[in-house]
Amino acid sequence: MQILTQLVFSGIALGMIYAVIAFGYQLTFATSDTLNFGQGDALMLGALVGLTLVTVVGLNYWLALPVVCLFGAVQGMFVERIGVRPAIKIKSEFGWIMSTIALGIIFKNVAENVWGRDDLKFPSPLPEAPLQLLGANVLPMELLVVFGALALMLSVEVFNRRSIYGKAVVATFNDRDAAKLMGINTGLVITFSYALSSLTAAFAGMLIAPLTLTGATMGAVLGLKAFAVAIIGGLNSGMGIIVGGLILGIAETCTGYYLSTGYKDVPGLLLLLMVLAIKPAGLFGKTAIKKV
Repeated sequence: MQILTQLVFSGIALGMIYAVIAFGYQLTFATSDTLNFGQGDALMLGALVGLTLVTVVGLNYWLALPVVCLFGAVQGMFVERIGVRPAIKIKSEFGWIMSTIALGIIFKNVAENVWGRDDLKFPSPLPEAPLQLLGANVLPMELLVVFGALALMLSVEVFNRRSIYGKAVVATFNDRDAAKLMGINTGLVITFSYALSSLTAAFAGMLIAPLTLTGATMGAVLGLKAFAVAIIGGLNSGMGIIVGGLILGIAETCTGYYLSTGYKDVPGLLLLLMVLAIKPAGLFGKTAIKKV
């Protein structure tokens, strides 16, 4: 029982990382029906920039965190301006897919040339001694991952519901053409959604970096699994994103322990295939009917 509790806690921390990255996918899909397939690379850049600020510049982790988030926002706006906006203008169904993938590869190559190909250790801002929780050992950084991810997603939801700018985002999500007729600058809203999307990925990079090694290849698998979480939970459901992340995270840790680490990716992929076959909109997603 103690081992299972340990696996569940580790799975929750891993699942919340997947969830916060998947939340970035949801943000861009909601406003523009597009996805940034370079989300994993935005996470990687956030972690590496944070590592430089902490170890080279000497900035405190907590002071480096908002700087990394700002960097992520700028990087997201760059992706939208260079890779997504031209495709939206010409109504290209696949242009934004190839553009965001290409930019992600470019970012990865730049990171390899700047930081090298070796994985680097990110110093933890919290004590590395585990805490006892319900008989399991839990790292303080794992608790920070869970509560930090929840706090970020909750902050975005509050922003969308309470602020005038957030309501513009919601209006664009509900009907982009109607929002444009009401005087909302939908182009600016889409840019903002990409900035916020990459900000969440950079934030996730700073959260997960002290728990793992930091390198140019760290974002590829995380971005792919987060996309699976977004599909499983539903691209238009915040609750679905969280539940999907928790399911995948716990399934991976339990499978890796009870079967083999070589099979830890299998349950998530099987669940993804089942959801696509039975409920393509996701477990909590709603099927949208478009008039043509």
